[in-house]
Amino acid sequence: MARLNYKHLHYFWVVAREGSIARASQLLHLTPQTISGQLSQFEKSLGTKLFTRSGRNLVLTESGRTALEYAEDIFLLGAELEDRLSNRPAGRPLRFSVGITDVIPKLIAHRLLEPALQLPEPVNIICREGKLDNLLADIAIHKLDMLLTDRPISPGSSVRAFNHQLGECGTTFFATPELARNYRDNFPDSLKEAPILLPTHETAIRNSLNQWFDELQIHPDIRGEFDDSALMKAFGQAGEGIFIAPTVIEKEVTRQYKVEAIGQAESVREQFYAISAERKLKHPAVVTIRDTARQQLFC
Repeated sequence: MARLNYKHLHYFWVVAREGSIARASQLLHLTPQTISGQLSQFEKSLGTKLFTRSGRNLVLTESGRTALEYAEDIFLLGAELEDRLSNRPAGRPLRFSVGITDVIPKLIAHRLLEPALQLPEPVNIICREGKLDNLLADIAIHKLDMLLTDRPISPGSSVRAFNHQLGECGTTFFATPELARNYRDNFPDSLKEAPILLPTHETAIRNSLNQWFDELQIHPDIRGEFDDSALMKAFGQAGEGIFIAPTVIEKEVTRQYKVEAIGQAESVREQFYAISAERKLKHPAVVTIRDTARQQLFC
């Protein structure tokens, strides 16, 4: 067999993960025509078809599924080799690229990432914020070393990645001093018809909150729903309503936003996960983040 063209293999790998040439072209910053031509050359060099069409999507053939299994291992090992044998000039910081889903509170993100900056060697941290699906695509092509999110990826995900639970905690309700005086007593019954600011339904914590409200027969006056937790806190700081945050950062929230805690819901659990492309963590920043979170922050 002729020498394997790894550039063609990489194009095939991305197309197979995304399920279409159009989505792969966006990730690879190439035209669909270029990718289609490269895939045809790759199939010709291998002497077998790797895809069949199903409507607008591409479906792997049996040969394609075999090729994908090998491609997954090849590019995962390549990323590990780059990390291990990186010839960084002396004194140059270790590059650490992390994705943060926009539902993660900024204070939690900082507490989780802070240990990476305390490593003996200097670290250059690059933070990218966005939606889970977009960040998972960057994990798939090794643009990110780690992804912070509030939920694990499902076993049926098209992206080959691994969940590492960092910890969990209860939820605290906060309000300005003026609002807190009205709703602190008789918590949580005091939340009935209280003005409240909540995360959107797309977040994991919103589902837990809804269940908790239903069990206690509490029907608050929902004044706003937010994807961005920092924006929700800004509205809460302005007195627009009661808002929530993880109990583990209760002191930081009260100090930074000049608000008061009015009560805790220990059964409303907020979970935090690190997602990586590797099952066994090797990047020193990711390892220390996981260990510190489990042993100190959420212990």
